[in-house]
Order: sequence, then structure tokens, then C-alpha cells
Amino acid sequence: MKLKSLLLTFLFMAGCCSLNAQTIKAEHLSDKHTMLRVTPTNRFLLIPVEEKEEIAHVILICNNQSVMDFNVRLAVDKVDYYVPVDLAAFTNRQSPLLFDVTFHVDRHKTGSVKNFVCWKEIRLSDTFDTTNREQYRPIYHHTPVYGWMNDPNGMFYKDGVYHLYYQWNPYGSMWENMTWGHSTSKDLLHWEAQPTAIVPDALGTIFSGSCVVDKKNTAGFGNGAVVAYYTSAGQHQTQSMAVSTDNGIHFKKVADNPILVSNEPDFRDPKAFWNPEIQKWNLVLAVGQEMRIYSSPNLKDWTYESSFGKGYGCHEGVWECPDLMKLQVRGTDKQKWMLICNINPGGPFGGSATQYFVGEFDGHTFTCEHQDTRWMDYGKDHYATVTFDNAPDGRRIALAWMSNWQYANQVPTRQYRSSNSIPRDLDLYEYGGQTYCGVTPSKEMLAARGKKVKNPTEACEVVVDVKGSTDITLSNVKGEKVTVTYDAKNKTLSMDRSQSGKTEFSESFPCTTTAPVYGNVRQLRFFIDRCSIEVLDAEGQVAMTNLVFPTEPYNQLKVKGGKATIYELK
Repeated sequence: MKLKSLLLTFLFMAGCCSLNAQTIKAEHLSDKHTMLRVTPTNRFLLIPVEEKEEIAHVILICNNQSVMDFNVRLAVDKVDYYVPVDLAAFTNRQSPLLFDVTFHVDRHKTGSVKNFVCWKEIRLSDTFDTTNREQYRPIYHHTPVYGWMNDPNGMFYKDGVYHLYYQWNPYGSMWENMTWGHSTSKDLLHWEAQPTAIVPDALGTIFSGSCVVDKKNTAGFGNGAVVAYYTSAGQHQTQSMAVSTDNGIHFKKVADNPILVSNEPDFRDPKAFWNPEIQKWNLVLAVGQEMRIYSSPNLKDWTYESSFGKGYGCHEGVWECPDLMKLQVRGTDKQKWMLICNINPGGPFGGSATQYFVGEFDGHTFTCEHQDTRWMDYGKDHYATVTFDNAPDGRRIALAWMSNWQYANQVPTRQYRSSNSIPRDLDLYEYGGQTYCGVTPSKEMLAARGKKVKNPTEACEVVVDVKGSTDITLSNVKGEKVTVTYDAKNKTLSMDRSQSGKTEFSESFPCTTTAPVYGNVRQLRFFIDRCSIEVLDAEGQVAMTNLVFPTEPYNQLKVKGGKATIYELK
């Protein structure tokens, strides 16, 4: 992925100030309450984190006003890593800022609060080190520079640039403090970190949502304005709106948020899109175990149209992160609509997964044409799938969060957690009188190919030309291995990661995943990148995404029933 940080000051090789009474002073008021006075002489306050600890609530107070608040797992016994609080807005201030720190659990078991290591290790600095220190950080998949990431949000394409926002925790590598992080790319493979896009406010933290490019100025913010919709997660989940007039770098929230409310407890993840067939905007919201559809002429005034979900698909968990699009059916002159519905739990192998529905949509009501449950990807680590708005050439390019809620907070990384899948193009194809979602690696993955190599590397593509049933085993000298089996007779594809390397962090991690194949597989493409294996057939009839954590990279390949070619990926 080779993520470049726009925050050029994040280099932590110089400029650290030791904790002293003149710059940082801790006043311990009780075992659950500390006030930290900080004179902002440097750009960042570096906060020490220990992941096994419970969260503490921190309020930054300036001139008797709360200007920021967040949760963080402050270090008690040892420091796992640091997270930065940006003090740039206060560096000309001579008097101290007040950080009001509250612990919500009984601290007597851990000793006196005044002896916590965080007070000794907290420091001011002009820089923050984002040099990669992770064995498993991917090379060609998107990851955050630091901190936790989950759902991709607000993706759009404009003026040659792909914009990817994402659920982000700036104050730790576990889920918390949901904020929209932001990265950009010109090729869907090499990403550049941008400033934080949308931050929590009085309405709540910032959950998932979407962006649209308003080409016709229907909302009155200007031609080409970028309009974002997101869930404000406060006491209730409500829907809010923000606008960018500088191509998605900075957003201004509208004054009359929230724009949609409900008494439902799960009411989230707005996905908006322009529907040329009705010359209006549509918006799809996940509400409990159904999707609600709205329409609007101007992106501001939304009318409820209908709901979909009862009697269709899997209902073993909460429906989330919808997307609705019209797709071409391969080899025909037909087009049909497809509704993406992510669900957690309820996936085919436990935890979270992406299901989809094919049918018709008239701008008001979605009608599904099948009764069976269909999964877009049959691995354990493919969730929150959504597509880019305004993608070139009418393409439907999808990204997914490459993890599973069963163990996402426990995977063996610290500086960051989670990555996104490779970009995939979506279409439809027919088999046995039914219409299915086709998932193929985006053409940008071909451009990423480097030289052919003899053995697998930590970042490579393995192309296997299949001749009937085939077994493919990736392994290393420690005996760690992943086996993929294509059964041509029974038309299934399976992946066994039970001996893939580190698996002990979750009893839900070791497993074999199996997918139906709707057609004949002629070629399988394996995308390997340090901690993940994505297997897709070249014609888009099956996809399977699984995380793996080998203690050494897989450098051996055995193929029975096919011929393999290996490419380095750059």
C-alpha cells in the first residue's frame, strides 16, 4: 500500500520534551479522577496507551470550555504505544490547558492512581513517529497510518482522485472514538493520508456513511460540491450532513443537523446516490433488520419511500452498511439492481459478512427476485462492503473492511489495526437461470504486477491455471500453511487456515471456509499480502478473503491439478 503521511511532522526523531512541572503537572484528586495541566509548548501531547486497561475519559478544557473529549486506555504498568493529541491550535497560548481525566472502574486493584506509568511517560513533542514497526502491516492494501480502522466510508472519485474515508480511532488501536479518517489515491493501490475529515461533536461520534458529488448543484452548494451523510452516534443514532467545497479535504457540518431521526435503536449508515431514472437522489438506511429507502430532489429534504428486508436473506444479526446500484448482466442487454447488505453477526462462518440481493428498483421500492441468502465473499474477513460514488466509466468499484468483529480488536498488531481489501469491480452474471453478483479484481491490480518469481513472497499474486479439481498449499519452513481446494465435481472452493500461523488470539480464528461456485473455474488469482489471502477466480464467480498471521512469510507453493505463475506486487 505504501501509505504516505501528509502529516510531515509525524517523525518523532527530535523535539521531545521530558515531563516536568513547568510543562505538565498531574493533580490526583481521587482514585478515579486526575487533572493534568499542560502548557502547550509543542505541537503534540503524546499519550501512553496500554491496551489491557479499561478506558479513561479525557476532556480538554480551554478557557473553562470543553473543546475536545475522547476515551483512551491510559498506561498503568507499561506503555504499548503512544497516540498524539494535536495542540497546534493552542501553541501560542501561555497558560496551561486542562486535561480532565476520569476513570470509570475500580482502580484499587491496580494500585494508587498517582503511580500509574502514564503520568511518568506522557510527554510533549513537535513530532510523532509513524515509521512502520509492524510485521503484518500490508504492503499494497490500505491501512491507517496509526490507530484503529473499520468500515470504509464516503468513498467517491473526482478529478482523477479516489477518496476513501474510514471509521477511525485516533487515540488507540482498538475500537473507540469513531471519527472519519481520510486517504486519497490515484490508482487504488498507493494511498496518501489526509487530515482528519469529520470529528465527533455534541450529537455524538461519527459512524459510517457516504459521499456524493453534486454535479448539477441540486443542493445549492455549488457545482461539484461533495456532500457527506453520516450517522451521529449519541444517545440515539441520527443522520447528519456535511459539505465540502474543496474536493473532500475539509467539511462543514450543516447547521440544522440531524436531518433524519428515528426511535429505532439501530438507525445508521446512510448511502446516497443519484438515480437518473427518476431524476432524484435516493438514500438507503440500515434500520434494525431492514433497509429503508428515501428520495430527495435536493439532498436536503428526504421523503420515506419504502422498506425492504422482511422474509429475505439472513436475519441472524443487525443489518448495516447498505449500497444500491444498477449493474449490467454479462453477455446480455439486460440490467438489474443489486442491494448490498452487510450483517453482523450471521456470516456463513460466524461473525460479520456481506450479503446481497438482486432484483428491480423503480426509485421507490426494491423488489428481490430470489429467496436464497447470497454472500458476496465466503471468507471470514470481508465486511462493510461499499462502492465509490462517481467512479470513472460507470464502474462499480468496491472495497471491504478486511476483518471480523469476532476478533478484530485482538489481531496481533499494535501500531494500527485493520486493512481494506483489494479493489474489486462488481457486475452480474447468469448461471442456472439465476443472476449472481460477479466479483473480479479491479484492473488496477494488473498494473501492480512486477516481475515473475519462482517462489511466493510476502506480497505477491499467484495465478493458478486450473485443470479440474485442484489443491494449492502455501507454506513456510515452520510448517505453517494455508490450503485452498477447488472441487470441480461438487463445485466448491475452500480455504483451510487452521494451521496458518498465529491463531491463538481467538478461538473463532482457526477455521475452514467453503464457497459454492456457480460455473466452472479456469483460473484462480491469489492476492497475498503479509497478513491476508484473497482468492478470486478470474471470471468473478467466487471470492474468498481470509486473514492469516504466519510467523514467517509463506515462501513455498505446492500445486496439484494446475499450473502456477507468481508475480511480485509493487
